[in-house]
Amino acid sequence: MMKQYHSENTPLVLQDQYGRIKRKLRISVTDRCNFKCVYCMPEHPEWLNKQDLLGFEALFQFCHFMVQHGVESIRITGGEPLMRQGIVHFVRELQALKALGLKRVSMTTNGHYLAKYARQLKDAGLDDLNISLDSLDAIQFKELTKKKLEPVLEGIQAAKNVGLPFKINCVLMKNKNDDQILPMVKWSIANHIPLRFIEFMPLDGDALWSSKDVVSEAEILQALQPHYSVEVVEQQHEPARQYLINNSYSLGIISTITHSFCHQCDRIRLTAQGELYNCLFAPQGLNIKPQLQSLLRARTTADHAMYIQQLTDMVMPYIWHKAKGFHALQHQQTRKISMHMLGG
Repeated sequence: MMKQYHSENTPLVLQDQYGRIKRKLRISVTDRCNFKCVYCMPEHPEWLNKQDLLGFEALFQFCHFMVQHGVESIRITGGEPLMRQGIVHFVRELQALKALGLKRVSMTTNGHYLAKYARQLKDAGLDDLNISLDSLDAIQFKELTKKKLEPVLEGIQAAKNVGLPFKINCVLMKNKNDDQILPMVKWSIANHIPLRFIEFMPLDGDALWSSKDVVSEAEILQALQPHYSVEVVEQQHEPARQYLINNSYSLGIISTITHSFCHQCDRIRLTAQGELYNCLFAPQGLNIKPQLQSLLRARTTADHAMYIQQLTDMVMPYIWHKAKGFHALQHQQTRKISMHMLGG
């Protein structure tokens, strides 16, 4: 089987059984968040003990390993990554991997602390951001997140001011914020801000998700078409299908539920406590924390090579056996990990 992963003269390739090669790694650096978004956070979260989180040294070791095996993009997620002390330094450290083939270091944030950190992140070499914004209505935003809207808008402006590229992610839910489709598009066009709508996925903390709560890609387009000309653009290796609005503005829609892109998924994920997930909906992760800690303790080249081989022998088969996608996994038993631990 291992011969399907590599040849004698090339590094191991992160490829699954359906021929999809993994180029993108998402790393959750904390499960903690100051927001309580219903599609992500449980009503009563039980945070990981801080000593159980993977240290930044171990995270860097894993990133180094993955870049050597073809990963080109690393996205830092949470919880809320800006709540983890030392995160700016970690972004700066990751820049060293660009000499090995890493092309992009990104972050997903709720934007609440961005006014404070935008300049530091830019100076540390962060390439771009995804900022969550599910409503432009202050009252509705407070109902959705239990926080005020204004700091997020200030964070968005701060990112603009320092020249840090970003996209806005908006998760839509029936009868909660589906009235925001037109306001969000109008605001994004006026402010020249890239926007992506996301279908509500079954990754909420309290596992109350229902398909009835999903605002589908078709419904989003239906809401837009009386007001704008809408033309579909051919989808690349990105989760969002792009639509050209009025021949000038590109809008993205991530439709995992009704029109998934699983057939070309090139992503893998690591939780803050060192579990690797080959799919956002995988029922079980792979605990690689002991191997990463052993790598840090390795004192000799021989020991280091041995632990690298152990890590390789664990990671490669796990990625190889990645399922076909969401629709192949949706009827399996619900796992006990939600979006706030996996980072989306």
